[in-house]
Amino acid sequence: VPALATEPQFAQRLREHLEEEQLLDGRYRLQEVLGGCVALPVLEEKLSQLRLPLEMPCELVRIQDPVPSRAARRQTPAQKLRDELRRLLGESWSEELERDVPRAWQRHGDLVLLSEDSFRAALWEKLGTALWEVVASALGARRLARRGRVLPDGMRSPSVTLLLGQDSWVEHVDNGIRYTFDVTKCMFSPGNITEKLRVASLPCSGEVLVDLYAGIGYFTLPYLVHAAAAFAHACEWNGHAVEALRRNLALNGVQDRCRVHHGDSRQVSSADRPRPPRPCEASPSPPLSFQLELRNVADRVNLGLIPSSEEGWPVACRVLKGTGGVLHIHHNVETLPAPAPPQTPVLRAERGSPEGAGSDGEAQHPTEDSGKETLVARIRPEWQKWAEATAARIRGLLAELHGQPWRTSILHIEAVKSYAPHVHHLVLDLECRPTLP
Repeated sequence: VPALATEPQFAQRLREHLEEEQLLDGRYRLQEVLGGCVALPVLEEKLSQLRLPLEMPCELVRIQDPVPSRAARRQTPAQKLRDELRRLLGESWSEELERDVPRAWQRHGDLVLLSEDSFRAALWEKLGTALWEVVASALGARRLARRGRVLPDGMRSPSVTLLLGQDSWVEHVDNGIRYTFDVTKCMFSPGNITEKLRVASLPCSGEVLVDLYAGIGYFTLPYLVHAAAAFAHACEWNGHAVEALRRNLALNGVQDRCRVHHGDSRQVSSADRPRPPRPCEASPSPPLSFQLELRNVADRVNLGLIPSSEEGWPVACRVLKGTGGVLHIHHNVETLPAPAPPQTPVLRAERGSPEGAGSDGEAQHPTEDSGKETLVARIRPEWQKWAEATAARIRGLLAELHGQPWRTSILHIEAVKSYAPHVHHLVLDLECRPTLP
């Protein structure tokens, strides 16, 4: 970096002069150079404004290995990014541009994924690669990408543009599990980490899992790696996600305990449709169709699709073992903004669910210890209403499929995250068993 070198007795006066003229580069420390002189870093972009003071003998030099100042080491990445951009733009900097600078981003190894509303002003586009190199340097990244809107293709495909770098495959580690994926082709939601941690703690030893919306293995892998599921059937229709899923199974050494089903799991031959109703019976729900060649295999079924996994409920009922099992049903539930009446307790949680509370204290989750309930959870009425309606719907689907009554029990309602204003991403753990004659 450029610097002015002067004798030690002039260093303080020269520093005050440079600070007054806003020429001192505060990112780096003053350093001793050859000859016992002190070098004061100056801003490269303002060298044209530099006037050497006659009363202080000094010369322009270059520091080959500049040492970051204490202030620079204390800076947050967001502060460092703003400072670097301010230096890049000089007099063109404005409050409008500052509002365009992101304050948060996703990091996947050496790739930083920016939000879709960042760097949208016309001036940024004119800077081209120079801008992205400065941003990457400030954030300690080698590659940059920017999110767009999720594509309406039924697969929640991302619209991501690679801004800097050639390769868009990244690796992310969550709870000791390695995930690799093409950031321009596959979604990765860090907001689901609490549910992945909860899944990892469930008692699944010896069980068979069917994950109907496996993606790159968000939940399939915690079930196999940490929850000790014996085997998993991972279903996914997005070819890019399937490629990543197969890589991730191998990366984590569980490829021999999982079968990947590539295709739409909602369709099948007419032979697998429910029997028609008898004249004296009530009309069933609309005809069900399946493609997945699985039946009566699952101890657990994961339905991790939002805003709703309802299209997969008939499939989940079909793949569940004849002796029953547990469904983990994801759904976005709207919550009224008005103050809710006294909240009702949720039924007991499945053993192994972690205890915790959200930051707003609204969702506390119960656990069981040796079969005894240790904490009563409080949930919003809308959540309980949705859970009860879902339990009734699943009960009807199972009875229709098997030709005999089934019972469903709400084990737990998990609030994963706030998805939008007054909308919460919930997971219902629903136990399903045939009713004994």
